[in-house]
Amino acid sequence: MSRGSANGKPALVQRDHHHLIHPQHHPSDHQDPQVWVAGKGVTLKNIEGKSYIDGLSSMWNVYLGHGRKELVAAGAGQLKKLAFATAYAGATNEPAIALAQLLKKLVYPNIEAFYFTLGGSDATDTSIRTARFYWDAKGQPKKQKIIARKLSYHGSTVGAASATGVEEFSQGFGPRLPGFLHIESPNPYRFTTKRKDVTPGVAAADLLEELIVREGPDTVAAFIAEPIQGGGGGILIPPEDYFPRIRHICDRYNVLFISDEVITGFGRTGRWFALEHWGVQPDIVQFAKGITSGYFPLGGIGVSKEIKATLDTVESGKRWWHGYTCSAHPVGCAIALANLRIIEREKLVARSARLGARLLKKLKPLEAHAHIGQVRGIGLLVGVELVADKTTQARFPSDVGIGKRVRQELFQRGLYTRVLDDVICLAPPLVISAEDIDRIAAIVIEAVGAAVKAVKASAIKK
Repeated sequence: MSRGSANGKPALVQRDHHHLIHPQHHPSDHQDPQVWVAGKGVTLKNIEGKSYIDGLSSMWNVYLGHGRKELVAAGAGQLKKLAFATAYAGATNEPAIALAQLLKKLVYPNIEAFYFTLGGSDATDTSIRTARFYWDAKGQPKKQKIIARKLSYHGSTVGAASATGVEEFSQGFGPRLPGFLHIESPNPYRFTTKRKDVTPGVAAADLLEELIVREGPDTVAAFIAEPIQGGGGGILIPPEDYFPRIRHICDRYNVLFISDEVITGFGRTGRWFALEHWGVQPDIVQFAKGITSGYFPLGGIGVSKEIKATLDTVESGKRWWHGYTCSAHPVGCAIALANLRIIEREKLVARSARLGARLLKKLKPLEAHAHIGQVRGIGLLVGVELVADKTTQARFPSDVGIGKRVRQELFQRGLYTRVLDDVICLAPPLVISAEDIDRIAAIVIEAVGAAVKAVKASAIKK
C-alpha cells in the first residue's frame, strides 16, 4: 500500500487525529500510532507490514489469538439466525441460556445465576447496584458504601471510576460519587506494616476490617477487589493468606465480596477463576474480556444463590430495575459459548499455568539486575518492575521516561505490550507456543538492558 494513498498511514492518522477520541486520550501519545491491519495467532501486523508478538493479548482479552475461525463462524452463524432480540423480562434467547448454563459449571460453586453486560465497566456498575439493591431488599437500606483498594482498576463509567483506586481516572471529572472508600493494596513488593503480630497478608486484609468498623458495618454494602491487580497496579499478586482473611472479614460484618475477574477470569492465571488459588468464593463475580476473546463486546456478573433468591422474591413493583439494551446479546453469547468450549477442549487453563511458569522462570534471573525490583507472575500474567534503586525501592523520576524507553526497546525487537508505572506487563494469548514464550523472555531481557543503558547515557550527557 502506498504511504501517500488515501488509505496510507499518514492519511489515516490525519483523519484519526481529526475525528477520533481514544481511550485515555491525549494527542501527545498519538503522534505516530500503530495502525493495526491484521492479526494471526499470537501476532499483530501493522499497516507497514511488520509483525509483532501480541504480548498483552491486545487489551488482556484475546485469549484464543487472532483470526480464530471457530469464533468467526459462531458469530456469523448467529447473525444469520438471530442478530438481535431483547433479553428484558418476558423474553430470552437460546445462546444466553446456554452460556449461563456453561458458566454455572465453570465458575465458583456458590454462584447461581448470571446477568450479561457489554464489558467490564458496566459489569462493575451492575455489581455495585446489585449489592446495594440486595441490602435494601433485606431491610438494610443504609448499607450503601463500597470499599475498594488503591491501585485497583474497575472501569471508567461514573460508578466504576469511583471504585477505581487510581487517582488519574477521577482528575478533571469532578469528585468520585459519595459512598466509595479505599484501602491500601497488598502490593507484594511495596506494602509495609508496623504490625509484628501478623503476616503482611493479614495486616493488609485487616485494613478492610478497620475501615468497616470505623464507617459502621450497617453502612457498608460490599468490598470489591481484583484477585490480581492488573490494569491499575501492574500485576500485584497478594500473599497466600490475604483473600482467606478478606472472606472471613466480609462474613463477620455482613459485607458482600465482589471479585472483579475481568482480567483474571477464564484461565488467565492457570485456574478458571483466580480466587480458586486461595480456596475462596465471592458473593458476586464479574467478568468480561476473555469470555469472548475480544471478538465481541460482552461482560457480566454472576451472583450467589442467596442474592438470586432475593431478586426472585421481591415485590414486582420493587424489582431489580436495571438493564441495558444489549444485555445478553445473542451474537456475543454465541461467540462466548464457542470460545469457552475451545478453552475447555484444548485444556488452555492448564496450558496457561504451565507456560506461565515457563515465562516466569525465564524472567526470574532479571531480579539480579541492578534496576529490576521484582519479577512476579501467576499463570500467563507476569510483571517485571523496574526501579531506580533496589535498596530503597525508589522509582525512576518521571522525567527520565524509563517506561517509554522500555516500550520502544520492546517494540523494536518485535514485542507489543504495556508498561504501566515502570512495570512491564505480560499477558499473551493462552494459545501461545513455548517457543514464543522463550522469545518474549529474551526480548524483555534485552530491552531492559538496552533501556537502562540508554537512560544512563542520557543522564551522563546532561
